[in-house]
Amino acid sequence: MGANQVLSIVLPVFILIGVGYLVARIGLMSQTVGEALGEYVYVIAIPVLVFKTLAVVNLDGQSPWAIWIAYFSGMAATWIAGNLMIRKVFGREARAGVIGGISAAFANTVMVGLPLVSQVYGDAGLVPLLLIISVHLPAMTAATAVLMERAAALDGVSTPPPMPELLKRIGKNLIVNPIVVAITCSLIWRATSLPIEGLFQDILNRISATALPVALLSLGMSMVTYGIRGNVLPGFLLSVLKLGFMPATVFVMSAYVVHLPPLWTAVATLTATCPTGVNAYIFANRYGTGHAMSTNAITLTTAAAVVTSGLWYAFLETWRAF
Repeated sequence: MGANQVLSIVLPVFILIGVGYLVARIGLMSQTVGEALGEYVYVIAIPVLVFKTLAVVNLDGQSPWAIWIAYFSGMAATWIAGNLMIRKVFGREARAGVIGGISAAFANTVMVGLPLVSQVYGDAGLVPLLLIISVHLPAMTAATAVLMERAAALDGVSTPPPMPELLKRIGKNLIVNPIVVAITCSLIWRATSLPIEGLFQDILNRISATALPVALLSLGMSMVTYGIRGNVLPGFLLSVLKLGFMPATVFVMSAYVVHLPPLWTAVATLTATCPTGVNAYIFANRYGTGHAMSTNAITLTTAAAVVTSGLWYAFLETWRAF
């Protein structure tokens, strides 16, 4: 596959991010507009897309456990590598180590993964991706909260709450999360065996059609907030883990350990190439550490992904051809 063909498939996704960044940078639209667009995507458009797809999805006999094992084992390995690097190489505290793990392994599966996979593999590719997303948010939210509470205790800055109380707090946050609500509604709808058709389908299609382009524009506008904030080396090394080590690990697990179908392997790997999600900075801000490394990882991975995602896509298509 030629370089021009790869760029024509991957580049539009990142051009839209660039347009959003430029719009916010020159002041054509304010940051509050970008925040409102992001809120619309997160609360309405993406949940509608998730519901519409998962409510009628056909897994073609594939078990979701295989793709979960492949993707999340790669994510766990990368998280551990990022954590250890920040703790052992840079001598940072336990909380910063957790932020390092998040920055290396928490892919932006919603704002970048959905548009990228949709652009490259179409609706067929959204099925395995949405299976990843259905577990990604709840599992990572719970894991991060537990690990951060433990890290804060190790650093001597707080006493962790009792585990039942912590799990109750996590559960309350998850049950009101729009994407979790959409996943739950899709499972209930599937249980009824009712079709999605007519006016209902038309409304869902119109709303979900706005999700991907608006997500990219809002992400680009939010990038103005981040940028490079000093302490570059940790952020750079975490970016290498995110864009190199994690996709490679997910690819090996998918293709040669759990033996996913070629399309599902490609989707899992391409999802792993997505840049660091803004959740890394949200957690850094909440716990008061790792601001620079998280923002640097977000900025560097987002800027580099236009090249690295194209390279991974070219590799995956060459592999699928054999």
